[in-house]
Amino acid sequence: MKVLLINGSPNKNGCTYTALSEIEKELNKENIETEIFQIGNKPIRGCTACGKCSGNRCIFNDDIVNKALEKCENIDGFIVGSPVYYASANGAVVSLLDRMFYAGGSLLKYKPAAAIASARRAGTTATLDVLNKYFTISCMPIVSSQYWNMVHGNNPDEVNQDLEGLQIMRTLGKNMAWLLKCIEAGKENGINIPEQEQKQRTNFIR
Repeated sequence: MKVLLINGSPNKNGCTYTALSEIEKELNKENIETEIFQIGNKPIRGCTACGKCSGNRCIFNDDIVNKALEKCENIDGFIVGSPVYYASANGAVVSLLDRMFYAGGSLLKYKPAAAIASARRAGTTATLDVLNKYFTISCMPIVSSQYWNMVHGNNPDEVNQDLEGLQIMRTLGKNMAWLLKCIEAGKENGINIPEQEQKQRTNFIR
C-alpha cells in the first residue's frame, strides 16, 4: 500500500513539509509506503475548462500536473498539505488540484484522502474547507484526526514546538493506515467499492 503526500508549499522543507513528515513517519511505522511530492516554486497554470483532457491527463504538459497524475495511478491513499495564503489555500496547489481532479479524478475515486493546513495564525479552517471539497466530489473517504488537521508556526522550528499540532498529524497518519488496512481486508473478503448510478446533472435554468 502506498500514500502520496503532496506538499503544496513552494518551500521544500518548510512548515507544511514538517507536518507532512510527521504523518509520513506514522505511515511508515505501519508498513505503508509513502512519497512526498513537492510542487515546487515554478508556475502552475489554472484550469481553462477546455474539456480536452483525455486518458487521465491534462492537455497542458508544461508543468507538474501530469507528473502528479501519473503518480496517482499506483497509490492507495492521498494527502495534500497547503500553507495558508490570505486565509485560504495556496493558489498553486488549487491550480494543481483543479486540473488533477478535472482531468484524472477517476484515478482517485474511493481512495482515502486527507488535507492539512499550516499557518502562522489563522485561515486554517477555510483552507481545509477548500481542499476537502476535491475529495467529497470524488467519492473519496476523508480521514480525520483528533482535531482539525492543522499546525501552527512561522518556521519549522516553531511547528516542532506545536506539540498538539504534531500529535494531530501522527493521529492522522495512524488513522489513514488503519482505514487503508480495513479497505484491504474488505477486498480480501469480497467487499468491493459501491456500484455507482449513472450520473444525473440538474440545471436550474432551462
